[in-house]
Amino acid sequence: MTTPLAPLVPSGAVLGDEVYARVGEAILDGTLAPGARLRDHELADWLGVSRTPVREALQRLERVGLVEVSPHRYTRVSTPNDKAQADTLEFVAYLMGNAARMAIANASDDELEDALLELDAVIAASRFDDYAELMRTSHIFFARLTRATGNVAILRFMREAELAIRRNISTWRPIIECPIGRTTAYEGFRDAMRERDGVRAEALLRELHGLA
Repeated sequence: MTTPLAPLVPSGAVLGDEVYARVGEAILDGTLAPGARLRDHELADWLGVSRTPVREALQRLERVGLVEVSPHRYTRVSTPNDKAQADTLEFVAYLMGNAARMAIANASDDELEDALLELDAVIAASRFDDYAELMRTSHIFFARLTRATGNVAILRFMREAELAIRRNISTWRPIIECPIGRTTAYEGFRDAMRERDGVRAEALLRELHGLA
């Protein structure tokens, strides 16, 4: 590692969670590149924390696949591979279909309306055929959708796995390449959500991701 991380300013969250998030984001933005050696004392010094929360964070990052460890040899940033990316895309498509159905069943009218507002941004990005914006707005929408489920198990899972999911879907491209057809499909999904038709919404979302 040649680029030190900025010292961590505690925000009131659990320190281990903050270290986990900070190191994970550094992996996602390339500050800690694939193959970079991770030394707990260096990370602790750079972040201004003790080694204990750093070690805990590295263990968690190993469990979600962002870090790889060979005992007594190295701890380093893992290198993404095609299978992990393809498997993650498939998994997320199924998970978000389930989340859409659960949110439709469980969310209040206000929660559902908030999710639909985020979905409008996704639809706009699709209409303009802006892949980067489509990725960004989709992430925001699905985060909102996940919260709207109210399901503690999903929320806990996503809190732990979000960093790995974001890394593995960074190469995502829409299955439906035509912006007109893709946008029409998103609008159909929006209609199903507004009508609280969970079965149709789930099916449409999976079709959008090639899982018909």
